[in-house]
Amino acid sequence: MPGMDRLPLEEALEDSPQTRCLLGVFEEDSSLFDSYSSRLLQAAQRLHAAQTELSAATQNLSRQVLNYTSQHFPLGGDDEVMTSTVQHFAKVIDELSSQHAIVSSQLADAVMFPIMQFREKELADILSLRQMMTAATVELDGAIIKYSRLSKRRDNEKVRGEVSEDVYSCRKKLHQVSLQYYAALNALQFRKKIITLEPMLGYLQAQMSFFRMGSEYLTPQVEQFVSNICTSVQSVRGELDAEQGATAVTTEALQEASDALYCPDPIGEPDRTLTQRAGYLFLRQKTGLVSFTWERLFFFTQGGNLMSQRRDALAGGLVMDLDNCSVMAAEPDDRRNCFQITVFDGKRSVILQADSRKDCEEWIATISNISRQIYLAEDPQALAAQVQRVAMNAVTPSPSFQERHNILRPITSPSSWGSVSMPTDTPSSHPSSPEPKGPSQPLVALGTPIQFDISPGNEEEEEVKEEGAASPTGRRHNPFGEGESGGDAQDCVLHQLFVVRFLGCMAVNPESSIDAPAIYETMRQVMAARAIHSIFRMAEFHLLITSQSLRLIDPQTQVTRITFPVDQVGACISHKDNPRLFGFIIHGIGGRQTAGECRVPQVVQPSCYVFESNDEGEKICDSVGLAKQISLHTNLERRVSEGERKKQKEIEKEQRVSEDERERQKEIEKDLEQQSRLISASSKSIDLSPADRNVRSDTAVPGMDEENGAESEA
Repeated sequence: MPGMDRLPLEEALEDSPQTRCLLGVFEEDSSLFDSYSSRLLQAAQRLHAAQTELSAATQNLSRQVLNYTSQHFPLGGDDEVMTSTVQHFAKVIDELSSQHAIVSSQLADAVMFPIMQFREKELADILSLRQMMTAATVELDGAIIKYSRLSKRRDNEKVRGEVSEDVYSCRKKLHQVSLQYYAALNALQFRKKIITLEPMLGYLQAQMSFFRMGSEYLTPQVEQFVSNICTSVQSVRGELDAEQGATAVTTEALQEASDALYCPDPIGEPDRTLTQRAGYLFLRQKTGLVSFTWERLFFFTQGGNLMSQRRDALAGGLVMDLDNCSVMAAEPDDRRNCFQITVFDGKRSVILQADSRKDCEEWIATISNISRQIYLAEDPQALAAQVQRVAMNAVTPSPSFQERHNILRPITSPSSWGSVSMPTDTPSSHPSSPEPKGPSQPLVALGTPIQFDISPGNEEEEEVKEEGAASPTGRRHNPFGEGESGGDAQDCVLHQLFVVRFLGCMAVNPESSIDAPAIYETMRQVMAARAIHSIFRMAEFHLLITSQSLRLIDPQTQVTRITFPVDQVGACISHKDNPRLFGFIIHGIGGRQTAGECRVPQVVQPSCYVFESNDEGEKICDSVGLAKQISLHTNLERRVSEGERKKQKEIEKEQRVSEDERERQKEIEKDLEQQSRLISASSKSIDLSPADRNVRSDTAVPGMDEENGAESEA
C-alpha cells in the first residue's frame, strides 16, 4: 500500500491556520467516508434481510463497492491499487450474485458487524473529539483574552494565579484533545481501507465456504485474489498497529516536551538570531475617536513582509513592509508585552501584543533583523548570530582604536578658557607631532553612564541655559511659524524637519575630544549597551534644524524637549557601515558669578548624541553643516550691522552736541547784546543835568520809573 497522508502531531499545540486548513480536509474526508460507510452498511443489511432477493442485494452491493472509485476522496483518491482492487471485487461479486443462497449468519458476522462496530465506535469517537476540540478552543480563547486583560499592577496575585492556571489547564486540555483527534483522523486513513476491504473479504469467505462443495464454481484465480487481499489487509493492519504505537510514543514525548509551553509566560532567554517568526498576536485597532479594540490574529513573516491571517482563512494578507522599519517596545495603558512597528517614512505604525515577554523580545529581535535585511544573506541565522556576537564583544573599548587616533589628538592648554578645540576635516588641521608621554586619554569620559532617553531639564540645566549651553525647554513649537518673535525671523532661511529616534548619549573627554573618533566610539558603546541589556525601546522625535538651533520636538505634543544652539554643535558624522546612524558633539563654555562680581570661565563637558533616522544620516549632517554656515554668516552680518549702527549713533550724537553748542552760543550773544544796551542807557542818564532830569521825570511816561530803576540796578 502507498504511504498515507497524516496530520502533523507536532503542530497540534501551535494550532496555526495552515494546520486548521489541513484539518478541514481530513474532516471532509471523514464526512465523505462516513456517508460511504453508511451506504455500505445499508447494502449489507439489505443483503442480510433479503435472503430471497439475494441476487438483487448482491448486485446492489457490487454497485456500491464499485462506487468507491467515483467518490473523489481528497486524501488517497489517486490510489490505483485500491481502485483496481475494488473494481475486481465488484466484478467477482457480480459474477457470484446468482449463487448466494444461505449466507445469513456469515453475513451478520463477517460483513455487518465490522461496519457497525466501526461506525458506533470509531466514527462516534471522531465526532465526540471534534466537539470536544471546538469547546476546548473556545475555552482557551476566553482564558487567553481574560489573561491579556490583566492589569499591570501586581495588587492581586490570587486573581493572576487563577487566570494563569486557567490558561495552563485550557491549553493543556486543547493540546491533549487535539493530539487524540489528530491521531484518530490519521488512523481513519488506515481504517477506511480496512473497513472497505474487510467486509468484502468476509463476504467472499462466506461464499467460498458455502460453495466449497461446488468447487467447479471457484477457480484458482479467485483463490489467489482472495489470498492477496488477505495479505494486503494484514499488511495494512500491521501498518496501523505500528502507526498507533509510534503515535503513542510521539504523543507522550510531545506532552512531556510541551509542558513548559502550556504556561502563558514561559521561562527562558529569547532567541535574538531569528529572521523568520510566526505566531498569534493581538492587533490594536482604532474603533472611535479615543476607543481601541484588540483582535487576535496569526502573524508570520514572509521575506521582508509582515503577514496576518485569521484562524479559518485560507490565505494571509499583507500588514506592512518591514524593510528599513523601526521597532521598539510600547507601553499602552491597558496591555502588557506590547511593541510598535513603524514604517520607514514614519507615516504608519501598528501596535501588537505578544502572549509573553519572551515572545515579545523575540518578535522585536526578528523584525529588527529583517529591517537590517539580514534575511537576504545566504545563511541569515549565522549572520544574525555573528552580529549579536560582535555586539556582545563590543563592551570594552578597543585599545588599538585609541592608539590609532592618539596622534590625531590636539594638544590642549589648561589656560585656554576662552575657546574649545574644534578640529576640521582637512589634514593640515592635525599636524604631525611627537607622541605624548604618559598614558593615552580615552575618547569618552570614563565612569559616565549612558543616557537612553531625553529627560526634562533640572535646575543645573537651567543654569547652563542662562550661560549659553544646550538646555531642554517646554515651549510648544509652532510648525507654521505663526506668532514667532522678531528675533526668530532668520529661522525662515533654513527650516528642515527629520524623523529621528534617540539611541543614547555619553560625555566625551574634553582633553581628547576629537570629533570623528569620539562619535564612532560613542556609537559603538551605545549600540553594544543596547544589545547587551536588551534595550529595544527608542524615543522618536522630530529634529528641526534651523539657522539658530537644533530642536528635538515631541511628535505627539509638539513640545520642544531639548534645544542645541548651532554655535555649540561640533562635527556631525554619519556611520560608515549603517548610513541611518549619525551623531554630533555638543560643546559648551559657561561661567558662574562669584561674590566679587568676577565671572570665572567654566568648561562644560562635551557630550555626544547618537540618533537613528529614517533618511540617510549624511543628509542630516549636510543640513547641520548648512545651518552652521548660515549661522556664521548671520553672526558676521549682525556684527557688521551693529558696528554701522553704532557709528551712525556716534555721528548723530556729535551732530546733536554741535547743535546744542550753537544754541548755547546764540543765547550767550543775545545776553551780551542786551547787557550792552542796558549799559549804554545807564551812561546816558548820568550825563543829563538836574533840571533836564526833572523835566525828563515829569514828562516821563508812567511805568518808566520801574524801567529806569531796573536799568540803574543793572
